[in-house]
Amino acid sequence: MFPRLCVTIITNTTLLLLSSSLTFAATKKPQPPDKFPPNPLEITVPDPLNPRSPKDTRPLTSEERQTLEVALEELNQQAAAKLAAGDKISAFEIWNRELRLRRFLGQLAEVQALSRVGAIAWNANDRQEVQYITQRLQTVQKQSQTQKTADLEFLQALGQAYQQVRSSKLALVVYDQILASVRQQGDAVAEVNTLKTIGSIHLGWFDYPSAAAIYEKLLAMATSQGDRANELLYLQQLAYIYEQAKQPENSLKARNQLAKIYQNEKNFTQIPDLKQEIATDYEALAKENPSLLQQAFRNYQAAYMTAWDLQQYVRAGEILRKLIALYRSQGQVEEALQASQILLQAEQLSSNSYGLMTAYDEIGQIYIQRKDYPQALQAFKKGLEIAQQLQYNEEYFTQQIQKVSGQSVK
Repeated sequence: MFPRLCVTIITNTTLLLLSSSLTFAATKKPQPPDKFPPNPLEITVPDPLNPRSPKDTRPLTSEERQTLEVALEELNQQAAAKLAAGDKISAFEIWNRELRLRRFLGQLAEVQALSRVGAIAWNANDRQEVQYITQRLQTVQKQSQTQKTADLEFLQALGQAYQQVRSSKLALVVYDQILASVRQQGDAVAEVNTLKTIGSIHLGWFDYPSAAAIYEKLLAMATSQGDRANELLYLQQLAYIYEQAKQPENSLKARNQLAKIYQNEKNFTQIPDLKQEIATDYEALAKENPSLLQQAFRNYQAAYMTAWDLQQYVRAGEILRKLIALYRSQGQVEEALQASQILLQAEQLSSNSYGLMTAYDEIGQIYIQRKDYPQALQAFKKGLEIAQQLQYNEEYFTQQIQKVSGQSVK
């Protein structure tokens, strides 16, 4: 009797405790997990290096500033040493302490320090630290707007800091403010430099339309001022931007302007590459407008002829290969063969054995296209001779000779 009673009491007690536990759990609100830890740059903790108490709002004396600057530089060195030793966590803990104290030296000093550590965090691939610094930069930016302390030096430091943490949109907002400010001051040099920075940011993020708009402005300014050096620079940049943006019509416009300047200045060394690029643009446009194909041929021809005149035989050979490929794509076999003979001369004059070997291969393929197998066989045999000298690609030429020999028998 007693054991049964004991079991009953224990069971009832257990159920009562369980019921109470469930009731407590039901009445207690569940706490959300702490997914977003506080930004260590925003927390306020006592620090022995802090030169004043929280209630003390007076500016630091020059002596206090100097003492603090020395102490913060020591922290910076300690953090750098920790990072070099592979202790990234401790390094950024020290840097975060330094950054919390930097605000006592003013907004500009803090932003400059955030910029420095931000670059280190980015290079160390510490995304969380980069986020902390970006958030703090935004806080300081808002404070400066409220307090109206955002002078030009501060804005430039802020824009640079946002670049260091790769926040392009935030950086562009700041540089737009800088641009408006320097324009208001009539500072033409600062305006150009700011536009260059904005353009480089757009390019860095592959925003080619926005980059093109900036460099078109820069080009107009350089042209109006007769600044030939920068005019050439901006035209080159625009040609590149439009090429990357797959806008051959616009890149062609920039390159034609460049060619005109080079020819007027008798700067012929730039012509071969430029004419080849112009030919490539025409080739791309000819897909929609076949009548432009002749312009592609003319510019390839002008490119290799200029290179030849300048005794740039290697460059001439490279351009001739593109011209030959275009002839073959259009079924102009005879023209391709004529260009191939010139290619042989270019490779011989440049003493380029490998180029000469591949030229004979090119000629052999063209003769096959024309179904002139005996001539193709001769070309491949000459190619094999050079391949044997180089001890390279011998098997390939042997196979080509066997294939062509079989065609000749037929």
